[in-house]
Amino acid sequence: MRTLRKAYLEITNVCNLSCEFCPGTRRPAEFLSPENFQTLALRLRPHTEYLYLHLMGEPLLHPQLSDILEQSAQMGFKVMLTTNGTLLKERQDLLLDSSAVEKVSISLHSFEGNRNKGLADYLAGCISFARAAAETGKKCALRLWNLDDVNTRGSGRLNGKIVATLKEAFPPPWQEGRRGTTLAPNIFLEWGEKFDWPELTAPKGQAPTFCYGLRDQIGVLVNGTVVPCCLDHEGDIPLGNLYQNSLAEILESPRARAVYNGFSQGQAREALCQRCGFARRF
Repeated sequence: MRTLRKAYLEITNVCNLSCEFCPGTRRPAEFLSPENFQTLALRLRPHTEYLYLHLMGEPLLHPQLSDILEQSAQMGFKVMLTTNGTLLKERQDLLLDSSAVEKVSISLHSFEGNRNKGLADYLAGCISFARAAAETGKKCALRLWNLDDVNTRGSGRLNGKIVATLKEAFPPPWQEGRRGTTLAPNIFLEWGEKFDWPELTAPKGQAPTFCYGLRDQIGVLVNGTVVPCCLDHEGDIPLGNLYQNSLAEILESPRARAVYNGFSQGQAREALCQRCGFARRF
C-alpha cells in the first residue's frame, strides 16, 4: 500500500472570483455531495491522513461544507484548506469549531480578483480570521505567491501595502524559516514566485524534469478522476476514476507507472508535464 504525504480532493470547481493568475476550468460546474465525498475520501484514507479540500474552486462556497468537515473528522483526516479569503467571516465559526481542520491558507495574491471590496477591508478580515484561528491552535498561512523574484518581496503590485498592513497587525521582528515567515504563533507569511499553470497549448519546457506528483501527492477532481498532481486543472492526465477503481489499482496502472518512472529518470512523459513551469523548480 503506497502512502502519500497528501491528497487533493476537489469538493467544488466553482469559484466566486476570477483572478488573473488562475486558469480556472472549462469543466462543468459541480459540487461534490457529502455522500460522494464519503465514497472518495474513504478510498483515499488508507494512503494518507492529510486531505486538501481543493484543486480548482473555492471550497468555502460549498453549501454542505459542514457535513464534509464532520465526515473528515470521523475518518481521522487532517484537513487543509486554501481559500481566497472572501468568505472567511461567514465560515469562521465552522472552520474553527471543526476538529478536522488543521491549517487554512489564504491566498492574499487573489486581491486582483477581489473587485468588489477594498483592500483594507479585505486584509482586515483575513487578519482577524488568522488571529482567531491561531487562538484555537490552528495554523493560518497568508500567501503572496505572485513574485517575479523571490528576493524582491516587497516590490510590485500591492505587496508593499500588504506587508505594511501585516507589520502593523503583527509587529516585527518576524522569524524567517525555510518554508515561510512566522508573524506570530501559528500565523505565517508564505512567499512564492508566480508560475504559469501547465496548459497543453503552451510550449514545451526544458528537460530534465522532476516532480513529486504520484510520489507525495495525487489529485482527485470533483467527478472522481484521479490526476498526478494539483496542477492538472482540466484532468488532462486521467489515470482512472476513484468511483470505479481503488487508488492502489490506479497508482499501479501502466500510465501512472510511466509517469512515476519517467520522473525517476528526469523525464516528463506526459505532454502536460512537459509544459509545467512549476515542475522545473525541482
